[in-house]
Amino acid sequence: MRLMAAKRTKRVRVSSGALEILSMLWDQGSLTLAEAHARFGRFGRPVGYPTMQTRLNRLVEKRLVHKTDDRPAKYRAAVTPQQVSAGHIGQLLDQIGRPQLVPLVANLLSGQKLTRTEIDELKRLLARAEQSESQRPTAGEEP
Repeated sequence: MRLMAAKRTKRVRVSSGALEILSMLWDQGSLTLAEAHARFGRFGRPVGYPTMQTRLNRLVEKRLVHKTDDRPAKYRAAVTPQQVSAGHIGQLLDQIGRPQLVPLVANLLSGQKLTRTEIDELKRLLARAEQSESQRPTAGEEP
């Protein structure tokens, strides 16, 4: 599990099929259509060459994947894992409600073995949240 500082980032939601392709591109880097087709079985259910081409081109149209002008063209992810995570977590929070944030985080952490670095980063994020909260005006105060 790798944690990133909570910066404002563009939130992106994608389908499970798009996520499989993006996961492959995040892991493997830029790939030609032939390379993507050959490697996709490790990231999702194997598909035919024309299907892979169609799926990649649809992701290009949606601006989730970038296609070079090279021959053969290479495809690379145009969104980050953090953008996709933020989009899906935002949707989840919208559906279950903000008061469920603490149980959600507790559920995410239960059963996870965190590294010292991850624990330190979580502490920094909580300290930043506390600092931000203490700087907000309280009820009745003017901003």
